[in-house]
Amino acid sequence: MKKIKTKNKVSKYHKYSFFNIGTLLFGTIFIYMIITAFMYLTEKHITVYEVMKGTITGNYRFQALSMRTEEIVNASQSGSVRYFEHEGSKTSAGSVVCAINESGAQEPVVIDDFALPSQDAARLRNTLASFTINYKGSAFQKTYDLKAGVDGIISEVVEDSADNGYVSVRNQCTAPDSGFVIYEIDGLEDLTEDQLTAELFDQTKYNAQNLRSRKNVTAGEPLFKLVTEETWCLYFPIDQKLLTELADTEKIRFRFMKDNETFSAPFSVVYNGDEAFGKISLDNSLVRYATDRFLEIELVMNKKTGLKIPSSAIVERSFYKIPEEYAIKNQDTDSEIVLKVETFAEDGSSEVKYITANVYDHDGKDYMIDCELLNPGDYVQIEDSVKRLQIREKDALTLHGVYNINKGYAVFREITVIDENEEYCVVESNNIYGLAAYDYIVLNASEVTADQIVY
Repeated sequence: MKKIKTKNKVSKYHKYSFFNIGTLLFGTIFIYMIITAFMYLTEKHITVYEVMKGTITGNYRFQALSMRTEEIVNASQSGSVRYFEHEGSKTSAGSVVCAINESGAQEPVVIDDFALPSQDAARLRNTLASFTINYKGSAFQKTYDLKAGVDGIISEVVEDSADNGYVSVRNQCTAPDSGFVIYEIDGLEDLTEDQLTAELFDQTKYNAQNLRSRKNVTAGEPLFKLVTEETWCLYFPIDQKLLTELADTEKIRFRFMKDNETFSAPFSVVYNGDEAFGKISLDNSLVRYATDRFLEIELVMNKKTGLKIPSSAIVERSFYKIPEEYAIKNQDTDSEIVLKVETFAEDGSSEVKYITANVYDHDGKDYMIDCELLNPGDYVQIEDSVKRLQIREKDALTLHGVYNINKGYAVFREITVIDENEEYCVVESNNIYGLAAYDYIVLNASEVTADQIVY
């Protein structure tokens, strides 16, 4: 068999270099992305706030002192006390409020199939919720008041559920007058408005005694208290600023923070020496608040409209006031001027140069420029004149403003506050050197510096 010869052709494989233009471009982009991601993750991020139009309403809050016509009823004998009336309930003259057992031990009450009514369960929940919301470590003694209050509510439920009621209990104590029953005394029952002082409103010094927290009572000791009149007043301290704002006010609108109910009532100002107190006179709704000596209220007042910004965004900066005649105006923009400045070196030599300055405010006569552009002792000269203005440190003025970041970096913008509270300010708008609606500003001004790039 004839053997056929084949010719093998071997082609050499062309090897491409790893370092080519494509690899170089991809590597450059990859490294850039890594650096950018690292900078983003390690950079301190700034919280941004969008400026919007708005108002501040009800920005004055006070712990108002309630002053009512109160009567304390004392025990005629000693023994253990059993209360029957709900605290805050309205009772008529001659109604049984409590009873005293002379033996010193309370008679047992047996209840079959006891169930806590939904209304009383709601009272317990509200009492506990109110304590939780208003709790402060500096007033831990209020915990004992809470215990006494809960015990009182349970006692009332037990009495209502008992078959025998209070008929079999001896030495019944009745209300001498009609009124709201209160089981707490605080020494302010006979307080009059001419005795008001700012110290009375210090909550850390306020102390009240819950009468239901006692197991036994001694003859002559307070048993309960009656609020006998429907007319009552609220008092709160006011400063000079609020005093000016409330001048000529005869009726005021306010809100009880306890239940968010809003009322309108006659208003007046009481003066005791150098101290001034607002007085709100009421002739209704006492049934809602008879158990409270102090009530948090919020004045609901007509406030001015402008741009609403958080107080944390406000910062102070120092500026020099430069008269118009010393400035070389920029024909293309009103936000920049040029100054001819003579500066001095340590050896006493001088140099004249031109400085471009951003304008932060212009009142028609003077420009406000950043203090960092000039040094005390420099002279600003009028072009083609020998007249010059010396820069002095004591002439520096302070402006309030915020950092605008519309362009990606922090730019100071002056603001004029027209209304404020603890959290927000309302500032003027329509100022070419200030803010406008929908501008973006730094929420916390302490996080940035002027001209800082904001990510």
